[in-house]
Amino acid sequence: MLTLRRYSGRGLRHLLIILIGLAMLYPVLWLLASSFKPNQDIFTDTGIWPQTWTLDNYRNGWKGFQGITFARFFGNSALISVLAVLGNVVTCSLAAYAFARLEFRFKKIWFAMMLVTIMLPYHVTLVPQYIIFSELRWINTYLPLFLPKWLAHDSFFILLMVQFIRGIPKELDESATIDGCGQGKLYLRIIMPLLVPALISTAIFTFIWTWDDFFSQMIYLSDIKLFTVQLGIRALFDPSGTSDWGALMAISVLSLVPITLIFLIFQRYFLDGIATTGLK
Repeated sequence: MLTLRRYSGRGLRHLLIILIGLAMLYPVLWLLASSFKPNQDIFTDTGIWPQTWTLDNYRNGWKGFQGITFARFFGNSALISVLAVLGNVVTCSLAAYAFARLEFRFKKIWFAMMLVTIMLPYHVTLVPQYIIFSELRWINTYLPLFLPKWLAHDSFFILLMVQFIRGIPKELDESATIDGCGQGKLYLRIIMPLLVPALISTAIFTFIWTWDDFFSQMIYLSDIKLFTVQLGIRALFDPSGTSDWGALMAISVLSLVPITLIFLIFQRYFLDGIATTGLK
């Protein structure tokens, strides 16, 4: 009797999780289905499965506007995202190694100040950052979008790696030091190989957040040739209501492909990094 109740309770929980999952996936499924529907059917056909299939939305959307195709916008987004990933992986890991392994003056104070910056909303620092970048004449360039990543700008990832490094036995450091390793070799040969799960988690998060970022790109970029995918999608939208909704849906689906593929490919490392860091 207890076994029957246990299995029935487990089945109800699984059913509830499936229903919640379907509810969360419905907007994505509707977006995907609408990208294959003619414009006149997108808001009139309430079903998910298209009654009429067409690829014109993808052809029309990919053409872009003002003679610039979405291939250019995808390339711009990829460039910014890759540079941001490299910056966070390199500099955040170096900063984390310093906080976790090195001893220097006011270490605890600097670490506390770094933690405080995590609680600052982005909009609080936006105005002073914009003034600084404007004085440096970096507006309408990619520098404000990726250069801060090369200065250990994201405290969240520093904290993530600090927790991971603290879980690595210090005996490994001592053994490497006895063998003649300095701090540079210790970081490259001992810490970095063991830090791979956290590094991949950082890379995935950074890529997704940078690729999906719209607000910063809208603030700093005005030249159409520098537009990213998100700005390109926004430019396709016509506030007067005459937008090509099919093209918008199609490009929106394509914009999800890179981040979905990256997450699926590195999912195992991503979960290992989060789980292991939490345990340690």
